[in-house]
Amino acid sequence: MKILLDEQLSGSKAFYQALGWDVRTVQDIGMVGKDDVAVARHAQAHDLFLITKDTGMAEVAELLGVKHFLISEAWIAKMVDARLREDG
Repeated sequence: MKILLDEQLSGSKAFYQALGWDVRTVQDIGMVGKDDVAVARHAQAHDLFLITKDTGMAEVAELLGVKHFLISEAWIAKMVDARLREDG
């Protein structure tokens, strides 16, 4: 599976690559500043799994049926909570 990182996550590219993923960023594909629909349609057309922190982007991806994951503050808090409870 290939991943497309939305603009605000481009700095995470090396982490996903280190984990073995084939990763592209919005910057890599020349779509910086493009609207959410254009980016989501690109992900869909190229069978890319879209990862974003943008709720609006995630909602557009959902409407278009694009495979995606929203990294939200609530999701991060749940992950931290689970780790604390696991190690606690």
